[in-house]
Amino acid sequence: MGKLEVICGPMFSGKSEELLRRLKRAQIAKQSFILYKPAIDNRYSETHVVTHSGIEMKCHIIHNAESLLSSVDNADIIAIDEGQFLDENTPNIVEVLVKNGKRVIIAGLDMDSSGKPFGPMPNLLAKAEDVLKVTAVCEKCGKDATHTYRHSASHSNNDTILVGAADHYEARCRNHWQIHS
Repeated sequence: MGKLEVICGPMFSGKSEELLRRLKRAQIAKQSFILYKPAIDNRYSETHVVTHSGIEMKCHIIHNAESLLSSVDNADIIAIDEGQFLDENTPNIVEVLVKNGKRVIIAGLDMDSSGKPFGPMPNLLAKAEDVLKVTAVCEKCGKDATHTYRHSASHSNNDTILVGAADHYEARCRNHWQIHS
């Protein structure tokens, strides 16, 4: 039987870095893996997972969770960055992978910038054997940031999804997120 690991938290908290760190350890242990990211995430690269600090690793691009099933026989570990952008069928697909003995590692935002659970992440968190919730540093006070704040200039876009980085978002503690939300 496999295992589901979820790494979550706000933007700028090191989720992707932690995902890549776990894959580096897998390489040392001579475990095979396939790294994926949703096609919508093209902020830094079309072909790599790239952290905000510039660490990168080649990946496969997927348009839906069902694409993950093609890796059932090809790797020990299935790793996914930006899991919040996958479809609502993701928990079911992940369950199939885990039943097939895969270690599945997913990194993603647990909440959107309005503080609501984001995409399939709540269901993945509930089903995970291992959850790591990381924090960033609040850009207003330096305390632990647990929320992602969308700049006011970006608020005219009412869509939940606005792909971006520091151009649209800041990490904030609960207090500074609530004051300005």
